[in-house]
Amino acid sequence: MRRNKLWSLIPLALSSGALSSWVSAGDALTIYSSAQPGAVQPEQYRPGQGAAVPGYAMVRHERDLQLTAGRNKLRFSDVAAQIDPTTVSFESLTDPDGTRVIEQDYQFDLVSSARLLEKYIDREVTVEQVRGNGTETFTGMLASTSGGLILRSPDGSARIVGNYAGVKLPSIPGGLITRPTLVWDISAEKSGSHKTRVAYQTNGITWWADYNLTYSDGKDANSCKLDVNAWVSILNQSGASYNDAKLKLVAGDVQRAARGRVAQGQEMRAMAKALDASAGFEEKSFFEYHLYTLGFPTTLPDNSTKQLELFPAAHGVNCQKNLVYFGQGQRFYAYGSPMTDRNFGVQGNTKVDVYLSFKNASDNHLGMPLPAGRVRVAKLDDADKTLEFIGEDVINHTPKDENLLVKMGSAFDVVGERRQVDFRLDTSGKVMEETVEIKLRNRKEEPVTVLVRENLYRWSTWTITSKNQDFAKLASNSIQFRVPLAKGAEGSVRYTVRYTW
Repeated sequence: MRRNKLWSLIPLALSSGALSSWVSAGDALTIYSSAQPGAVQPEQYRPGQGAAVPGYAMVRHERDLQLTAGRNKLRFSDVAAQIDPTTVSFESLTDPDGTRVIEQDYQFDLVSSARLLEKYIDREVTVEQVRGNGTETFTGMLASTSGGLILRSPDGSARIVGNYAGVKLPSIPGGLITRPTLVWDISAEKSGSHKTRVAYQTNGITWWADYNLTYSDGKDANSCKLDVNAWVSILNQSGASYNDAKLKLVAGDVQRAARGRVAQGQEMRAMAKALDASAGFEEKSFFEYHLYTLGFPTTLPDNSTKQLELFPAAHGVNCQKNLVYFGQGQRFYAYGSPMTDRNFGVQGNTKVDVYLSFKNASDNHLGMPLPAGRVRVAKLDDADKTLEFIGEDVINHTPKDENLLVKMGSAFDVVGERRQVDFRLDTSGKVMEETVEIKLRNRKEEPVTVLVRENLYRWSTWTITSKNQDFAKLASNSIQFRVPLAKGAEGSVRYTVRYTW
């Protein structure tokens, strides 16, 4: 049996008025993302999560509207439920100087069974109460809706109806709306048809980039090739659908104030240009960010995701496969005084990590500014010609001609071992020496090269006094050894570092 249902249907025309005079001339969105790369969780794909979606959009509706000279009362309900009403702007593109907004309201007191019943306090209603397998009807003055319905009879007695099947109302009160609605009081000098633009920001919408890389081996153990596919994923839970909309995406870290009104006029008119219906995303610099404009209109239904190709697939991208051993397991930094505890930071890590590195350059079949996103890598299994997943990482916003580093995981057949061989401390002479040995074992059936990285964290002034391998200085407190290993071979790095202060 249906319970707590209203008998009277609410007319869809409750929020009518001047709405019928609006004629759609197109929508446009510029979407901004505040998501960390790869941070959109599956739970956020479900309806009702709009407030938690890490992003927002600048929405623009262009509508043809009939105005009369003088004052006009306009109602506009084609807005997102997650709208920020402090960002709303209205303008006439036909007569911007002669048309101005006198007053602007945002009405969000939506019709519901609870709100409708509240409007009938101290008015007569008829309630159908559940009694066993049947129902019983009562009529009286509605005294309260808290904790059930309280009806007051003509003789002064009261009845509490907690389990009711329906309520019959004699009429529908005015002032109720079925959708969030913007209301303007407009003063117009010119009568007739106006092309108008309504703009606002809304939450509940975001985008991110997904990169699908297909890996293939190169001529040697350290070289490789990549095929790169880039996709844009859009999640719309803003509470509105956008049909055949012009779409723009902004990549970059755009600052937003935590509270307060967002300045109006951010409609980015300078970005408007004719779109080629055959094009994908066109990229250009915009302020200190990058703007990606889709070359054809697209539809974004509410509570949906959409994927669009960011740029055509890039084939044959040259890359390097690097095996990196960081035996300390975690990065230690220089402290305010020398770290004289001999046991601090000597615990060893055995895993050798695998990285892919490649340059985002036009001569390497790329060369487009890459938005932050998640990178998934697969490799073809020649046995059955299927792509198998081999690693995943995230990248930050990457300009062209910069290098990318993608962590794949840890090598199975190459292991390392790090230990402290000797430690000497002379506090009076302010000298400390540490000898470290790193052993590497290659159990693969092919030669490899391992990059051994060491963080010299005990103090800022140091000197390598002895070593069995050449090294490169990466930073003020970081060095790297390059160790080639034949198949099935073992190798080692041994060095002594002297700290003085």
